[in-house]
Amino acid sequence: MQAPDDHDHGHDIGHGHGHHHGPAPGSSTRAFAAVTLVNLGYTALEAGYGFLTNSLALLSDALHNLGDVLGLALAWGAAAMAQWPATERHTYGWRRATLLSPLANATLLVGLSGALAWEAVRRLSAPPEVPGMTIVVVAAIGIAVNLGSALLVHGGHGHDLNRRGAYLHLLADAAISLATVVAGIGMLAWGWAWLDPVTALLVGVVVAVGAARLLRDSFDAAMDAVPTGIDHAAVRAFLAGQPGVSSVHHVHIWSLGAGEVAMTAHLVRPSGDDDDHFLHALGGSLEARFGIGHATLQLERRGEACDRQEHGGSGPARG
Repeated sequence: MQAPDDHDHGHDIGHGHGHHHGPAPGSSTRAFAAVTLVNLGYTALEAGYGFLTNSLALLSDALHNLGDVLGLALAWGAAAMAQWPATERHTYGWRRATLLSPLANATLLVGLSGALAWEAVRRLSAPPEVPGMTIVVVAAIGIAVNLGSALLVHGGHGHDLNRRGAYLHLLADAAISLATVVAGIGMLAWGWAWLDPVTALLVGVVVAVGAARLLRDSFDAAMDAVPTGIDHAAVRAFLAGQPGVSSVHHVHIWSLGAGEVAMTAHLVRPSGDDDDHFLHALGGSLEARFGIGHATLQLERRGEACDRQEHGGSGPARG
Protein backbone atom coordinates (compact mmCIF):
# COMPACT_ATOMS: atom_id res chain seq x y z
CA MET A 1 0.00 0.00 0.00
CA GLN A 2 1.07 3.58 -0.55
CA ALA A 3 2.45 5.51 2.41
CA PRO A 4 0.15 8.26 3.73
CA ASP A 5 2.57 11.04 2.83
CA ASP A 6 2.87 9.96 -0.78
CA HIS A 7 0.69 11.18 -3.59
CA ASP A 8 -1.86 8.64 -4.81
CA HIS A 9 -1.23 8.40 -8.53
CA GLY A 10 -4.22 6.41 -9.72
CA HIS A 11 -4.78 7.40 -13.32
CA ASP A 12 -7.07 6.20 -16.08
CA ILE A 13 -4.73 6.51 -19.03
CA GLY A 14 -7.07 5.72 -21.86
CA HIS A 15 -6.53 8.20 -24.68
CA GLY A 16 -9.30 9.57 -26.82
CA HIS A 17 -7.13 9.51 -29.91
CA GLY A 18 -6.14 5.89 -29.54
CA HIS A 19 -9.12 3.92 -28.25
CA HIS A 20 -10.24 1.03 -30.35
CA HIS A 21 -13.98 0.74 -30.05
CA GLY A 22 -14.72 -1.56 -32.97
CA PRO A 23 -17.22 -0.68 -35.69
CA ALA A 24 -19.07 2.62 -35.76
CA PRO A 25 -21.95 2.65 -33.25
CA GLY A 26 -24.78 2.73 -35.79
CA SER A 27 -23.29 0.06 -38.05
CA SER A 28 -23.71 -2.75 -35.50
CA THR A 29 -27.40 -2.14 -34.86
CA ARG A 30 -28.21 -1.67 -38.55
CA ALA A 31 -26.38 -4.86 -39.51
CA PHE A 32 -28.04 -6.92 -36.78
CA ALA A 33 -31.47 -5.47 -37.61
CA ALA A 34 -31.17 -6.38 -41.29
CA VAL A 35 -29.78 -9.86 -40.59
CA THR A 36 -32.43 -10.62 -37.96
CA LEU A 37 -35.35 -9.62 -40.17
CA VAL A 38 -34.05 -11.45 -43.26
CA ASN A 39 -33.40 -14.64 -41.31
CA LEU A 40 -36.78 -14.45 -39.59
CA GLY A 41 -38.47 -14.32 -43.00
CA TYR A 42 -36.45 -17.27 -44.29
CA THR A 43 -37.11 -19.30 -41.14
CA ALA A 44 -40.86 -18.87 -41.60
CA LEU A 45 -40.55 -19.94 -45.27
CA GLU A 46 -38.44 -23.01 -44.43
CA ALA A 47 -40.68 -24.09 -41.55
CA GLY A 48 -43.76 -23.77 -43.77
CA TYR A 49 -42.28 -26.03 -46.44
CA GLY A 50 -40.98 -28.39 -43.77
CA PHE A 51 -44.48 -28.95 -42.40
CA LEU A 52 -45.93 -29.11 -45.91
CA THR A 53 -43.51 -31.84 -47.05
CA ASN A 54 -43.03 -33.55 -43.64
CA SER A 55 -39.27 -33.08 -44.03
CA LEU A 56 -37.31 -33.34 -40.78
CA ALA A 57 -34.26 -31.94 -42.56
CA LEU A 58 -36.11 -28.72 -43.37
CA LEU A 59 -37.86 -28.56 -40.00
CA SER A 60 -34.64 -29.15 -38.10
CA ASP A 61 -32.84 -26.49 -40.09
CA ALA A 62 -35.79 -24.13 -39.57
CA LEU A 63 -35.66 -24.81 -35.83
CA HIS A 64 -31.95 -24.15 -35.85
CA ASN A 65 -32.50 -20.94 -37.81
CA LEU A 66 -35.17 -19.92 -35.33
CA GLY A 67 -32.61 -20.34 -32.57
CA ASP A 68 -30.22 -18.18 -34.55
CA VAL A 69 -32.92 -15.56 -35.11
CA LEU A 70 -33.45 -15.39 -31.35
CA GLY A 71 -29.69 -15.21 -30.89
CA LEU A 72 -29.40 -12.49 -33.51
CA ALA A 73 -32.21 -10.60 -31.81
CA LEU A 74 -30.24 -10.81 -28.57
CA ALA A 75 -27.11 -9.62 -30.38
CA TRP A 76 -29.10 -6.79 -31.96
CA GLY A 77 -30.41 -5.74 -28.57
CA ALA A 78 -26.95 -6.03 -27.03
CA ALA A 79 -25.42 -3.89 -29.79
CA ALA A 80 -28.08 -1.25 -29.15
CA MET A 81 -27.57 -1.39 -25.37
CA ALA A 82 -23.81 -1.02 -25.86
CA GLN A 83 -24.47 2.49 -27.18
CA TRP A 84 -26.36 3.62 -24.09
CA PRO A 85 -24.38 6.26 -22.19
CA ALA A 86 -22.74 5.62 -18.85
CA THR A 87 -24.65 6.62 -15.71
CA GLU A 88 -23.81 7.15 -12.06
CA ARG A 89 -24.85 3.55 -11.42
CA HIS A 90 -23.55 1.93 -14.63
CA THR A 91 -20.27 3.81 -14.93
CA TYR A 92 -18.98 1.69 -17.84
CA GLY A 93 -22.27 2.01 -19.71
CA TRP A 94 -23.94 -1.13 -21.08
CA ARG A 95 -21.15 -2.50 -23.26
CA ARG A 96 -21.00 -5.76 -21.32
CA ALA A 97 -24.38 -6.67 -22.77
CA THR A 98 -22.38 -7.79 -25.81
CA LEU A 99 -20.76 -10.43 -23.57
CA LEU A 100 -24.02 -11.76 -22.13
CA SER A 101 -25.73 -12.09 -25.51
CA PRO A 102 -23.33 -14.75 -26.89
CA LEU A 103 -23.64 -16.70 -23.63
CA ALA A 104 -27.42 -16.87 -23.95
CA ASN A 105 -27.09 -17.58 -27.67
CA ALA A 106 -24.72 -20.52 -27.15
CA THR A 107 -26.86 -22.00 -24.35
CA LEU A 108 -29.90 -21.85 -26.60
CA LEU A 109 -28.08 -23.56 -29.48
CA VAL A 110 -26.83 -26.40 -27.28
CA GLY A 111 -30.40 -27.11 -26.17
CA LEU A 112 -31.77 -27.04 -29.71
CA SER A 113 -29.06 -29.37 -31.00
CA GLY A 114 -30.08 -31.99 -28.43
CA ALA A 115 -33.73 -31.76 -29.49
CA LEU A 116 -32.80 -32.14 -33.16
CA ALA A 117 -30.62 -35.18 -32.53
CA TRP A 118 -33.34 -36.89 -30.46
CA GLU A 119 -36.00 -36.48 -33.16
CA ALA A 120 -33.58 -37.60 -35.88
CA VAL A 121 -32.70 -40.83 -34.05
CA ARG A 122 -36.39 -41.51 -33.48
CA ARG A 123 -37.11 -41.23 -37.21
CA LEU A 124 -34.19 -43.37 -38.41
CA SER A 125 -36.16 -46.59 -38.03
CA ALA A 126 -38.98 -45.41 -40.32
CA PRO A 127 -38.00 -42.34 -42.37
CA PRO A 128 -40.93 -40.75 -44.23
CA GLU A 129 -40.88 -40.07 -47.96
CA VAL A 130 -40.19 -36.40 -48.72
CA PRO A 131 -39.94 -34.47 -52.02
CA GLY A 132 -36.24 -34.01 -52.77
CA MET A 133 -36.66 -31.08 -55.19
CA THR A 134 -38.46 -28.95 -52.62
CA ILE A 135 -35.68 -29.59 -50.11
CA VAL A 136 -33.00 -28.66 -52.67
CA VAL A 137 -34.68 -25.38 -53.65
CA VAL A 138 -35.52 -24.22 -50.11
CA ALA A 139 -32.08 -25.16 -48.75
CA ALA A 140 -30.35 -23.41 -51.68
CA ILE A 141 -32.21 -20.22 -50.75
CA GLY A 142 -30.88 -20.74 -47.22
CA ILE A 143 -27.29 -20.80 -48.47
CA ALA A 144 -27.74 -17.42 -50.15
CA VAL A 145 -29.54 -15.91 -47.14
CA ASN A 146 -26.95 -17.09 -44.61
CA LEU A 147 -23.88 -16.13 -46.65
CA GLY A 148 -25.35 -12.69 -47.37
CA SER A 149 -26.18 -12.21 -43.70
CA ALA A 150 -22.67 -13.29 -42.66
CA LEU A 151 -21.19 -10.60 -44.90
CA LEU A 152 -23.33 -7.97 -43.19
CA VAL A 153 -21.95 -8.76 -39.72
CA HIS A 154 -18.41 -9.65 -40.83
CA GLY A 155 -16.84 -6.28 -40.04
CA GLY A 156 -15.20 -6.27 -36.61
CA HIS A 157 -15.98 -9.93 -35.84
CA GLY A 158 -12.35 -10.61 -34.94
CA HIS A 159 -12.44 -8.49 -31.75
CA ASP A 160 -16.19 -8.26 -31.01
CA LEU A 161 -17.49 -11.47 -29.42
CA ASN A 162 -21.06 -10.39 -30.10
CA ARG A 163 -20.45 -10.09 -33.87
CA ARG A 164 -18.22 -13.14 -33.86
CA GLY A 165 -20.99 -15.29 -32.42
CA ALA A 166 -23.46 -14.13 -35.06
CA TYR A 167 -20.90 -14.47 -37.88
CA LEU A 168 -19.91 -18.03 -36.97
CA HIS A 169 -23.52 -19.12 -36.62
CA LEU A 170 -24.41 -17.77 -40.04
CA LEU A 171 -21.46 -19.54 -41.66
CA ALA A 172 -22.47 -22.77 -39.93
CA ASP A 173 -26.03 -22.25 -41.19
CA ALA A 174 -24.76 -21.92 -44.74
CA ALA A 175 -22.79 -25.16 -44.40
CA ILE A 176 -25.83 -26.93 -42.95
CA SER A 177 -28.01 -25.67 -45.81
CA LEU A 178 -25.41 -27.01 -48.26
CA ALA A 179 -25.57 -30.43 -46.58
CA THR A 180 -29.35 -30.28 -46.84
CA VAL A 181 -29.08 -29.56 -50.58
CA VAL A 182 -26.84 -32.60 -51.00
CA ALA A 183 -29.30 -34.73 -49.04
CA GLY A 184 -32.16 -33.48 -51.20
CA ILE A 185 -30.26 -34.44 -54.33
CA GLY A 186 -29.68 -37.93 -52.91
CA MET A 187 -33.38 -38.33 -52.12
CA LEU A 188 -34.35 -37.00 -55.54
CA ALA A 189 -31.91 -39.15 -57.51
CA TRP A 190 -31.94 -42.44 -55.58
CA GLY A 191 -34.93 -42.25 -53.27
CA TRP A 192 -32.82 -42.44 -50.12
CA ALA A 193 -35.42 -41.34 -47.57
CA TRP A 194 -33.01 -42.09 -44.70
CA LEU A 195 -30.95 -39.06 -45.74
CA ASP A 196 -33.62 -36.79 -44.22
CA PRO A 197 -33.19 -37.88 -40.56
CA VAL A 198 -29.44 -38.45 -41.03
CA THR A 199 -29.04 -34.87 -42.25
CA ALA A 200 -31.02 -33.63 -39.26
CA LEU A 201 -28.75 -35.65 -36.96
CA LEU A 202 -25.66 -34.10 -38.57
CA VAL A 203 -27.19 -30.65 -38.10
CA GLY A 204 -27.51 -31.34 -34.39
CA VAL A 205 -23.87 -32.44 -34.12
CA VAL A 206 -22.55 -29.42 -36.05
CA VAL A 207 -24.61 -27.02 -33.96
CA ALA A 208 -23.45 -28.63 -30.70
CA VAL A 209 -19.76 -28.50 -31.63
CA GLY A 210 -19.92 -24.87 -32.78
CA ALA A 211 -21.96 -23.76 -29.79
CA ALA A 212 -19.65 -25.45 -27.29
CA ARG A 213 -16.70 -23.22 -28.21
CA LEU A 214 -18.80 -20.07 -28.20
CA LEU A 215 -20.27 -21.11 -24.84
CA ARG A 216 -16.76 -21.51 -23.40
CA ASP A 217 -15.51 -18.17 -24.77
CA SER A 218 -18.59 -16.21 -23.76
CA PHE A 219 -18.59 -17.75 -20.27
CA ASP A 220 -14.93 -16.82 -19.84
CA ALA A 221 -15.68 -13.25 -20.91
CA ALA A 222 -18.65 -13.00 -18.55
CA MET A 223 -16.39 -14.21 -15.73
CA ASP A 224 -13.83 -11.47 -16.48
CA ALA A 225 -11.19 -13.84 -17.83
CA VAL A 226 -8.22 -12.34 -19.65
CA PRO A 227 -9.39 -11.87 -23.28
CA THR A 228 -8.18 -14.38 -25.84
CA GLY A 229 -5.08 -13.09 -27.60
CA ILE A 230 -3.72 -11.16 -24.61
CA ASP A 231 -0.87 -12.75 -22.66
CA HIS A 232 -1.24 -11.74 -19.01
CA ALA A 233 2.38 -12.66 -18.21
CA ALA A 234 3.65 -10.64 -21.18
CA VAL A 235 1.68 -7.56 -20.05
CA ARG A 236 3.02 -7.93 -16.52
CA ALA A 237 6.60 -8.29 -17.79
CA PHE A 238 6.15 -5.25 -20.04
CA LEU A 239 4.97 -3.15 -17.08
CA ALA A 240 7.82 -4.39 -14.90
CA GLY A 241 10.33 -3.37 -17.57
CA GLN A 242 9.27 0.27 -17.67
CA PRO A 243 11.77 2.97 -16.57
CA GLY A 244 11.89 3.36 -12.80
CA VAL A 245 9.46 0.50 -12.06
CA SER A 246 10.82 -1.88 -9.41
CA SER A 247 7.82 -4.23 -9.11
CA VAL A 248 4.27 -4.80 -10.33
CA HIS A 249 1.24 -6.30 -8.61
CA HIS A 250 -2.56 -6.42 -8.76
CA VAL A 251 -2.62 -6.79 -12.55
CA HIS A 252 -6.16 -7.46 -13.81
CA ILE A 253 -7.21 -7.57 -17.49
CA TRP A 254 -10.78 -8.09 -18.67
CA SER A 255 -13.16 -7.34 -21.53
CA LEU A 256 -15.63 -4.48 -21.35
CA GLY A 257 -17.48 -5.82 -24.38
CA ALA A 258 -17.66 -4.70 -28.02
CA GLY A 259 -13.92 -5.21 -28.49
CA GLU A 260 -12.85 -2.99 -25.58
CA VAL A 261 -10.31 -4.21 -23.03
CA ALA A 262 -9.67 -2.75 -19.57
CA MET A 263 -6.80 -3.23 -17.14
CA THR A 264 -5.80 -2.16 -13.65
CA ALA A 265 -2.34 -2.51 -12.09
CA HIS A 266 -0.17 -1.19 -9.27
CA LEU A 267 3.35 -0.11 -10.22
CA VAL A 268 6.03 0.47 -7.58
CA ARG A 269 8.10 3.43 -8.86
CA PRO A 270 10.28 4.72 -6.00
CA SER A 271 11.18 7.99 -7.66
CA GLY A 272 10.20 10.10 -10.62
CA ASP A 273 9.03 13.63 -11.30
CA ASP A 274 7.58 12.78 -14.70
CA ASP A 275 4.57 10.72 -13.60
CA ASP A 276 2.05 12.33 -15.95
CA HIS A 277 4.30 11.92 -18.99
CA PHE A 278 5.15 8.37 -17.91
CA LEU A 279 1.50 7.36 -17.60
CA HIS A 280 0.50 8.99 -20.87
CA ALA A 281 3.26 7.24 -22.80
CA LEU A 282 2.59 3.91 -21.11
CA GLY A 283 -1.10 4.13 -21.99
CA GLY A 284 -0.29 4.52 -25.67
CA SER A 285 2.17 1.62 -25.51
CA LEU A 286 -0.33 -0.71 -23.84
CA GLU A 287 -2.91 0.00 -26.51
CA ALA A 288 -0.48 -0.33 -29.40
CA ARG A 289 1.13 -3.57 -28.14
CA PHE A 290 -1.75 -5.36 -26.46
CA GLY A 291 -4.97 -3.63 -27.53
CA ILE A 292 -5.70 -2.45 -23.97
CA GLY A 293 -7.53 0.84 -24.39
CA HIS A 294 -8.69 1.43 -20.80
CA ALA A 295 -5.74 1.13 -18.42
CA THR A 296 -5.92 2.42 -14.86
CA LEU A 297 -2.50 2.43 -13.16
CA GLN A 298 -1.67 3.26 -9.56
CA LEU A 299 1.86 4.42 -8.82
CA GLU A 300 3.35 3.59 -5.44
CA ARG A 301 6.55 5.09 -4.04
CA ARG A 302 7.56 2.60 -1.38
CA GLY A 303 5.47 -0.42 -2.35
CA GLU A 304 4.92 -1.94 1.08
CA ALA A 305 3.02 -5.22 1.02
CA CYS A 306 -0.71 -4.63 0.87
CA ASP A 307 -2.71 -5.89 3.83
CA ARG A 308 -5.57 -7.12 1.66
CA GLN A 309 -6.00 -9.53 -1.18
CA GLU A 310 -6.54 -8.47 -4.76
CA HIS A 311 -10.28 -9.02 -4.51
CA GLY A 312 -10.69 -7.56 -1.04
CA GLY A 313 -10.53 -9.10 2.41
CA SER A 314 -7.52 -9.90 4.54
CA GLY A 315 -4.37 -11.79 3.73
CA PRO A 316 -1.18 -11.26 1.80
CA ALA A 317 -1.25 -9.36 -1.46
CA ARG A 318 -0.86 -11.34 -4.67
CA GLY A 319 0.31 -10.00 -8.03
